[in-house]
Amino acid sequence: MKFYVNLRYLIVPLSSILAIMGILSGGIFVWLGVALFGLYTIIDTLTKGIHLRADFNDDGYSYGLKQFQYLVMYLMLPIFILLQASLGLKLYEYTTESALGLNFIYGVFPYTPGTGLAELVGATLSTGLWAGLGIIYGHELSHNRKEGFFVSRLIMALSGASHFTYAHVYNHHLDLGHEDDPATSPRGRNVYAHTWLSHAGQSKYSFDLEKQKLQRENKFFLSPNNKWILGYLYSLPSVFLFVWTGGIIGVLSLIVVWSIANFLLEALNFMGHYGLIRKAGKPVEHRHSWDNDSVFTSWFFIEIGRQCDHHVRGETYFWELDDVGGPNYGIGYFSLFVITLFPNTNLPNLHRLGLLRAAHLLESVLLFLDLLSRFLRSFLQTRSD
Repeated sequence: MKFYVNLRYLIVPLSSILAIMGILSGGIFVWLGVALFGLYTIIDTLTKGIHLRADFNDDGYSYGLKQFQYLVMYLMLPIFILLQASLGLKLYEYTTESALGLNFIYGVFPYTPGTGLAELVGATLSTGLWAGLGIIYGHELSHNRKEGFFVSRLIMALSGASHFTYAHVYNHHLDLGHEDDPATSPRGRNVYAHTWLSHAGQSKYSFDLEKQKLQRENKFFLSPNNKWILGYLYSLPSVFLFVWTGGIIGVLSLIVVWSIANFLLEALNFMGHYGLIRKAGKPVEHRHSWDNDSVFTSWFFIEIGRQCDHHVRGETYFWELDDVGGPNYGIGYFSLFVITLFPNTNLPNLHRLGLLRAAHLLESVLLFLDLLSRFLRSFLQTRSD
């Protein structure tokens, strides 16, 4: 039994815990979540040429353990709640100019009392990044028809996007590659425009879905049966937490966290389906999605990069998804994400220039920065000696 097949998907849970510990420790460690994102971008770029297949034994059974993987996914909900609560503590320290004395982190990271503006910014960015990266669990659980679907709603509600769960399953998967799917980006659109259009479009779909359902059931739209409204009510604890701990500054921090988290979510949609067209009524095929299945992307994003297989076999567990020979960028999500941040270097241009050449350029830049940082560390150490 290859149990390590299951352990390799623990990068995000462990990194989220590290980010939380960094925020609680204070000082420069509040930026740990941001630093990890940068480190993983380098690792993803350097390992872009490594691609692994799904692991099965000789009898064709997966080495993945369903109970273990679902336990991890369910545990991500309290981890994300703790992530927001940690930022709430920093907000309280900043707005009240006090130190809570959380020295229980001592022994792992040195505790720095109090929170200044730089620490608050770092804690907010770290929270936003890991709330957004953790959305992959909300995505995976949305395909569970039992309690996992509800947990998905709660995870997404922490980023103000509980509408995603219904829109993803009943809109995105059924209307993939068609203009009726707001999560599919047409050619020529950049990731910034797509973020807003996709987010609003999916919310509208969930709104219309509930409106039509309630009309058929002869129920009022403003009722406890309206799952679109309930989804946003699930986000109220986050709003109350940030208002209570930070007032107007807390509200601004929450807006930043939600903006980053939803931007990362929609960037995944953008990269996964950019410019691919499917005629209405035609079956969903592998060619209607882009794969990003380099080894680090696969392990970090729990195989969400295998979009080609996922959209044809939507109920398949993520650890059983495989390379099906569909369209493939040839680089991982972190690398491609950095490239998509530049609107003038959008994906159509990348196809004309060659995606691999762009990836090599990014790799060269990251290697240069790594060498430069090593030189500076060596120089400073020499000066200190």
